[in-house]
Amino acid sequence: MEYTPFTMMTDVGFISILMVVGTFMRRHFAWFRKLLIPASITAGLLGLLLGPEVLGIIPFSDKLGAYSTLLIAVVFASMPYTMNFNTGEAAKARNMWAFSTGMFLGQWGIFILVGALVVAPIWGTEDWFGMMLPVGFVGGFGTAAAVGGALDDSGVAASLGFTSATVGTLAAIVGGIIMANWAIRTGRTNTLPKELPWELRSGHYEDHENRPSIGSATTNPSSIEPLALHFGFIVVTVLFAYLAQQGISSIFPDVSIPLFALSFVAGICGVIFLKVIRRPHYLDPQTVKSISGGSTDFLIAFGIASIVPAAVASYLVPLIILFVLGVVYCLIFTLVIAPKFFGEQWFERGLFGWGWATAAVATGIALLKIVDPDLKSGALSEYGVAYVGFAPFEIGMTILAPLAVIGGFVLGLGVAGTAVALVILALPFFLGWTKQKS
Repeated sequence: MEYTPFTMMTDVGFISILMVVGTFMRRHFAWFRKLLIPASITAGLLGLLLGPEVLGIIPFSDKLGAYSTLLIAVVFASMPYTMNFNTGEAAKARNMWAFSTGMFLGQWGIFILVGALVVAPIWGTEDWFGMMLPVGFVGGFGTAAAVGGALDDSGVAASLGFTSATVGTLAAIVGGIIMANWAIRTGRTNTLPKELPWELRSGHYEDHENRPSIGSATTNPSSIEPLALHFGFIVVTVLFAYLAQQGISSIFPDVSIPLFALSFVAGICGVIFLKVIRRPHYLDPQTVKSISGGSTDFLIAFGIASIVPAAVASYLVPLIILFVLGVVYCLIFTLVIAPKFFGEQWFERGLFGWGWATAAVATGIALLKIVDPDLKSGALSEYGVAYVGFAPFEIGMTILAPLAVIGGFVLGLGVAGTAVALVILALPFFLGWTKQKS
């Protein structure tokens, strides 16, 4: 079947219907509210069930995976326009930085080694198979699209990555709620929790007057609609990244640089350009974040809907082993290592870390609000400061992982990630940071 603009409209239209259905289910069904299931995940699972790979009711095209590749490029192109590295509060977040960065790099390094040294020899999987755990857990759906889409052209890696991210999200929510209830019963929380606010549980702001803004206008609509300007600027950023990718490929046919990585570089160039022309505030960061967030929602829905069940089924046993080990790894950081780093309020920080280590920062925040509804523990503000030092590792690993596969350096990346993680985790104890626990 020929692919036309109307084919894309059909794909986007059907997935949008499922997104609305997912929003409705979160709003009106208690089970979805209790588990805080995002509408994008519901839409993706419905798309997978109703799509060509299972029931064949929705006539999706065979380009769903390509949408994820473009959408993750939009997300990475947006990042530089929203970053703010101005902070003088690094000291109070040192332990959070060490905990988060060590856990992140350790998950990547250890599971790359497990995949290459244990799983591959026994089950004959690819040497990058172990990456699928951190790609989906600590990486999330965005990393699943970025790394999975860059590893192979068959869609197998992307299917495995999105499966891992889906399992990680469910593990985060179910496990987080169980641990929160345990902490409440055993008096390990410093704040008595109240019921989560309706806006968080239902996903809807019922009070019209108190709905938050998704951004501020930087241009007068008589010239150009602000949303059109921001969206156009991001699309141009991705366009330049794509042109750079094609240029590099034409000069070096054997070199393949992922589009999302070049989009991030193009975004940095865009920020520099705006500063050179003395228009550093030409774009509103919150508006850019809204566009990026919307792209992420569609990325998740398209990514899950594009999973190839047959590809996942052929890796079922090693996948289950990875998932079990991944949950154990995250539990160790939450229940064993967090108390050593954070002192009396370790559980709040540990539970937040559990949420983003298995799913996403947004999931970690939702879980944190169960035991710290007023955010008095300071866990979230500490993470915000610590992210300044953590971001280069997160973005760098997402870019390096597919390059390591292409360059045959998978095992080396696993060793390096594990070694750096151990050094970072040891720093607070050698430098005395743990003596000044939060």
